[in-house]
Amino acid sequence: MTRRGLLCAASSLPVLALAQWPARALAAEFDVGAFLRLSQELTARDALSENIGADLLKAFAATDRAADLAALADGAEDDDLANAVVASWYSGVSPDPEDTQVASYTEALMWNAMDFTKPQGMCGGGMGYWNDAPDA
Repeated sequence: MTRRGLLCAASSLPVLALAQWPARALAAEFDVGAFLRLSQELTARDALSENIGADLLKAFAATDRAADLAALADGAEDDDLANAVVASWYSGVSPDPEDTQVASYTEALMWNAMDFTKPQGMCGGGMGYWNDAPDA
């Protein structure tokens, strides 16, 4: 390597560091409200819990995906991330494999999709409700 090549490479390092700045700035501005708007668009559901959204966003940020979420909300194509967002809302499970917490069990969207059942441990109605045939 020549001295000129070394100087050119060394002078480009600050520019490369600045190239990361827009993604970091987008991630800093991506808050719970923006995550809820993105989630509503991806799940086609209007009423999503802000508390669950905050927990899920925190879990996505723990996996260093906050900048990717901001880019997805800005129109970037990332089917894997979009599917992960939808899967987290429907399952109620954190997208962080290191996080063993469940963001929501009873409010997970899967219970709305499977209206023939209910979360285990939750009563489906008053005493003897199972005796009556469901509405068709």
